[in-house]
Amino acid sequence: MKSTGIVRGIDALGRIVLPKELRTSLKLDTNSKVEIFVDGETVLLKKYRPAGACDFCGEIDPEAVQYGGYCICSACRRKIGGM
Repeated sequence: MKSTGIVRGIDALGRIVLPKELRTSLKLDTNSKVEIFVDGETVLLKKYRPAGACDFCGEIDPEAVQYGGYCICSACRRKIGGM
C-alpha cells in the first residue's frame, strides 16, 4: 500500500473529504460507489465495480471481455472498432 501523505479529519457525521486529485485519478465522481474494507486498524476504500461492469460506460454485460486490463462491454467494443 502506498501512502499519499494526505491527512484529513472526520466531521461530526463521520464524513471524510477525498482530495480532488485522488478523485480525478481514480475517476470517482459524485455518483461513484466505494467499498469499505477493515483489516485490524486499517480502513481501505476501493472503487466499487460490479463483476462484468464495463470500465468505459459502467453497463453490466455478460459478453464483456478483458482487454489490456480493462473490462469492455460489447457496445463499447463496437464503438471503438469491433474488438
